[in-house]
Amino acid sequence: MSFPSLEQLHALNPVQQPTYPDPAVVAGVVDQLRSRPPLVFAGECDDLRTKLAAVADGRAFLMQGGDCAETFAGVSAQNVKNKLQVLLAMSVVLTYAGQVPVVKLGRIAGQYAKPRSKDTETRDGVTLPTFRGDAVNGFEFTEAARVPDPRRLLEVYNASAATLNLTRAFVTGGFADLRSIHSWNATFVRNAGVVERYEKLAEEIERAMAFMVACGIDDESMRTVDFHASHEALLLEYEQALTRIDSRSQQPYITSGHFIWIGERTRQLNGAHVELLRSVRNPIGVKLGPTATGEDAIAIADRLDPDREPGRLTFITRMGAGKVRDNLPRLIETVEATGRKPVWVCDPMHGNTFETANGYKTRAFSQVVEEINGFFDVHDELGSWPGGVHVELTGDDVTECVGGVRDLTESDLESRYETACDPRLNRNQALELAFTVAERLTDGRINRINPVQEFTPVEF
Repeated sequence: MSFPSLEQLHALNPVQQPTYPDPAVVAGVVDQLRSRPPLVFAGECDDLRTKLAAVADGRAFLMQGGDCAETFAGVSAQNVKNKLQVLLAMSVVLTYAGQVPVVKLGRIAGQYAKPRSKDTETRDGVTLPTFRGDAVNGFEFTEAARVPDPRRLLEVYNASAATLNLTRAFVTGGFADLRSIHSWNATFVRNAGVVERYEKLAEEIERAMAFMVACGIDDESMRTVDFHASHEALLLEYEQALTRIDSRSQQPYITSGHFIWIGERTRQLNGAHVELLRSVRNPIGVKLGPTATGEDAIAIADRLDPDREPGRLTFITRMGAGKVRDNLPRLIETVEATGRKPVWVCDPMHGNTFETANGYKTRAFSQVVEEINGFFDVHDELGSWPGGVHVELTGDDVTECVGGVRDLTESDLESRYETACDPRLNRNQALELAFTVAERLTDGRINRINPVQEFTPVEF
């Protein structure tokens, strides 16, 4: 099976692409990327697709999270460890609450570019190209920094390779031991001043772990985890150059990440991004905002997943706290009336962004929680499975979103506002969110038969 050339993709007038000043330099970079080894392997993508099929079937839950936009300066062992620590700690809480496996998927090792609503930015009467992520141009507001440079794509590759190497070492080298992960949650509960019900949940998890150890359960599954990488497939030169034909199946895979998604701004049915992703075998996602209709979702599903393959397609909804209960039901009902069972995931971040009086782009933790609660409420009413959450977060103690257990205010934002693009939940807010989602998963578990836990005693 073939995949489209760059010339074919550019003929479709792709949106959200940088305008590079020298085509010859672009061509040279693309040639270099095509000669480099894959960052992930086709078999790993297939494994993830199998896991996502379980999510779609209500037998697993997806925890996807990481930076809004990664930076080259952030590629360090400490930063990678901090992000993994938070994601793994959240996953333990969700696994216990849902009593189903949690698929762990990072916005990591490739999330270096961002779509933007405007092509230019003006400050003090000076207009320059918008910062589109380290993959495209520099954050510094100077003419030289803001010129798109295709050679940055080589740095994306190098940074992603380093991040994946660190991640694989961490999750298989003892860092992901279940007992260590739970200790991070226990420390959060003790020190953060959280409500009593979170303390009770943490104590329950501790007793469950003690029970497993007492029963002699001490195998490899206690010490290692499966962890996959994802990012938005935005920059066509990078993604197309890293598309490879798998030697086993002769099928094309984008080898820049295990799971790739199409954003709300690039999901044109006959656009270049859909054209590229429909030709590859990776599990893929599509962001759906508040204007998306069920008919829109069906059309893009038919385009990307005509064979209705389990685990192939994930819909990541980003409605906003005030719209999720009105807009999401029709979307789910229309899609599932066709017999499709995609993975339904809630992105509670992108629909809840606002600017403060002191000029910071932020999100209110309460609104993030409200959208998640709306997402679960809708699925509870329809009897469908709330398959996962997609969250922008960091493992650091930044001050970018207001509210949460530390009750950050708008005046606190200037303390450690470090994001390269959109505001992220900090470590404590992310863990608090995990306990909030855990409560909803516990409610759902009570109200349904758990297919993972079904058991028929043997009669003698």
